Amino acid sequence: MSAYTSLTDADRSAMLAAIGVDSIDDLFEVVPEALRLDRALNLPGGLSEQDVEAHLRAMASRNTSADDEICFLGAGMYDHYVPALIDSILARSEFLTPYTPYQPEVSQGGLQLMFEYQTAISELTGLPVSNASLYEGPSALASAGYLAKLANGRSRLVISRAVHPHARETLVTVARGYGMEVTEVPLREGLTDLDVLAEAVDVDTAAVFVQQPNFLGAIEDIAAAAELARAEGALSVCACDPMTLGVLRPPGAAGFDIATGEGQALGNRLDFGGPSFGFFAATEEHLRRMPGRIAGETTDADGRRGWVLTLQTREQHIRRERATHNICTAQVLNALAGVIYLSWLGRRGIVEVGELMARRSDYARRALSELDGVSTLHDQPVVREFAVRLDAPVGAVIEHCAERGVNVGYPLGTDYPEYGDGLLVAITERRSRADIDRLVEVVGHAVSELSRPAQAGVAR
Repeated sequence: MSAYTSLTDADRSAMLAAIGVDSIDDLFEVVPEALRLDRALNLPGGLSEQDVEAHLRAMASRNTSADDEICFLGAGMYDHYVPALIDSILARSEFLTPYTPYQPEVSQGGLQLMFEYQTAISELTGLPVSNASLYEGPSALASAGYLAKLANGRSRLVISRAVHPHARETLVTVARGYGMEVTEVPLREGLTDLDVLAEAVDVDTAAVFVQQPNFLGAIEDIAAAAELARAEGALSVCACDPMTLGVLRPPGAAGFDIATGEGQALGNRLDFGGPSFGFFAATEEHLRRMPGRIAGETTDADGRRGWVLTLQTREQHIRRERATHNICTAQVLNALAGVIYLSWLGRRGIVEVGELMARRSDYARRALSELDGVSTLHDQPVVREFAVRLDAPVGAVIEHCAERGVNVGYPLGTDYPEYGDGLLVAITERRSRADIDRLVEVVGHAVSELSRPAQAGVAR
């Protein structure tokens, strides 16, 4: 607008005439009056580059990163070690700058990494086909709902309350767009209530969604959930934590049709909540309905091995409104970090990380539950995350511990009002026994200090 107002009247008139309007106000007729600002934006004056850098540095110094404290915060994003190898490869221009690999003759490197990534996700989830990534975990799960609609044409989706809150919200939002109803199944003793799930699944159910481990960290009986879906002809979808699949039964082996999940833990840092990537794997039956790009192996005219984007007739650049998905850009750079990380760990390494997290989670859970004013929220087996109840205000406990350099976890009351006294604690391989002992120390002190006023009030 400032550039427009700096023009002469003759120049402005010529520009408006060229686009067929009498005044600049005509361009905004489609915007309702109530939504128009009708005044100049209240913006400060410009700054020099040097001043902008100083201003941004001052703002950045107010942040606290996972490297500045002992971090037990999880709830979907986790503080795992990211090897230097990942940055070294991701920074290469052939991976950092390319966009869509529609021209295979100039995109062999990118297409090969997509193919290798798909192979790794298929092996990890126990399902035969994978796409080349989606935006993030919640949208991947929501995409599974649309696939179910395409597969069986039914009108209802049934999801456990133990699925990540963001994924549940995304599914509800997306399902509304294609006219489907979402039914939520409650929890019992930290797990999906399978009796209620059995009642909820019927002949109108397109898909059943569960999470493993669930949002409270508990290990679900996912095979039973898959069987309940299968009995009514519904698809089964498992949202899974990839870092636990070295020690837990993969969704494919448990009979699931689709596995989705959040890939941040696979070689991606906690960069203010992202970026990350979503993964999506399924049985071969659903290959042509899957969202996102799929890379395939082929041979060229000389018989040499090569890679291409395959089954492109699913995509919107070919089928337009009849496409099975609208993924314009996947998170392939982040997915590359994921496949490098899995290659770095190896088949044995991911098992060792899972076992290490399970042992340290057990140690932390037992140590915390022995404190006065702390108890377990449920007694189910866990791998990397668990929930406890506090006899003190959870938010105040978190602040108290943060002042002492420890981020103790996620307040469950944010998304689960019924667990207003709940704290979700996450363990990764970066949390040593000394770190866990420090966690127990600061939580014990915080609960003791913050519960004293209430105790004194009772005594009086």
